[in-house]
Amino acid sequence: MKKRQNIVFFFSDQQRADTLGCHGQPLPVTPRLDAFAREDGTDFALACTPQPVCGPARAMLQTGRYPTQTGCYRNAISLPLNEKTLARCLRQAGYEVGYVGKWHLASDETENHYETAPVPLERRGGYEGYWMAADVLEFTSHGYGGYIYDREGNKYEFDGYRTDCITDCGVRFIEEYQGERPFFLMISHIEPHHQNDRGDYEGPEGSRERFGNFTPPKDLEPGKGDWERFYPDYLGCCNALDANFGRVLDALKKKGIYDQTMVIYASDHGCHFRTRMDEVAEGGYDDYKRNSFEGTIRVPLLIKGDGFARGKREEKLVSLLDVPATILSAAGLDPKSLGFLGRPLQEAGSPDWEEAVYIQISESFVGRALRTHRYKYVVWDSGKNPWTESGSSVYREKYLFDLEKDPLEKNNLLEGTVDGELRRRLREKLLKKAAEAGEQFVVEDYYRQ
Repeated sequence: MKKRQNIVFFFSDQQRADTLGCHGQPLPVTPRLDAFAREDGTDFALACTPQPVCGPARAMLQTGRYPTQTGCYRNAISLPLNEKTLARCLRQAGYEVGYVGKWHLASDETENHYETAPVPLERRGGYEGYWMAADVLEFTSHGYGGYIYDREGNKYEFDGYRTDCITDCGVRFIEEYQGERPFFLMISHIEPHHQNDRGDYEGPEGSRERFGNFTPPKDLEPGKGDWERFYPDYLGCCNALDANFGRVLDALKKKGIYDQTMVIYASDHGCHFRTRMDEVAEGGYDDYKRNSFEGTIRVPLLIKGDGFARGKREEKLVSLLDVPATILSAAGLDPKSLGFLGRPLQEAGSPDWEEAVYIQISESFVGRALRTHRYKYVVWDSGKNPWTESGSSVYREKYLFDLEKDPLEKNNLLEGTVDGELRRRLREKLLKKAAEAGEQFVVEDYYRQ
């Protein structure tokens, strides 16, 4: 019987897909990731998040279900106790599980306040073994210095650059691994997310000089938002992630288990650098990510392991929701029978792969979106409060973009004469994907205001 794979999931926060050299970044920001994509893994070049907010995306990854299905449709909602999670399924299957870094699923607005306190065992989603984490990492640390907590709730303080110190804990797990059982290790970083309490991006020292001569992504308009000020440090954060991803690969190789280990690199959502503030509905807000545009929903996703071709660039459209199913499948489990949605990415080469990603939007406005290989179809309910209401029974069309002809999403086809058959097909597909997420609603036609 073939030995089951170990699995390492290296996770970043708010990282645009185009920060990677293999996705067009001209500066040497991600040499280790680029080499990984070129030599060892499959690069899913059209990966999208189904929820562009930190907490909901994490709830989705841990449960394999849409955020509205767990109730975690926005930040500051704790993951319900006893949810069927990756950790619980893998532990039951004989895996050793470990978690490092940002959790963001224990605190809420009512009774659970662990923003700067140890996350109790029952709030860790089944990660009962190795644990070196903080619930809201930006509250317990900065770019340099801070603390997290170990399994027993003891404070672990660090002085160096945060990405390095968090990775130290992941490398320690690998170095101390005894090989008795296969393991799943998630290393969850906060970089390149902005530092909330300072309103800044905190790249390593020297980032502004190293990456000051950047080429801006085409969707970031000059004079709009704050990208012109922060992008060098943002790239510096991404470069630090890249170097530390390389450290994890080196640790696996030194341990002699690299070939037996699946490695995944991904992020929860992208970043628009305050260039989309006009999207916000009454009662909502957005700083860097809460919408349906490509700079927000496109994420890096690279995977090596059994069932994945080496050095392949996969152009099929995939969802971050497919990652939990991929992990369970790698462990020899059937994700569908366990109630996990998505489809294992080991099957992405199949001719029947469905290229449609369903996206739930919250906090800025209550909306839903369908991203197909060519089109983006977005609906919303502008009258709903995006902080207190998770969905609607009646949405109205907001956008329709032809991404092949209009990759920067400047021309809303709904404002002109649009193919009625195309609109009907997209609406039917949206409703079908909504039903898979346990949602039912109607969509009213767009109208000019």
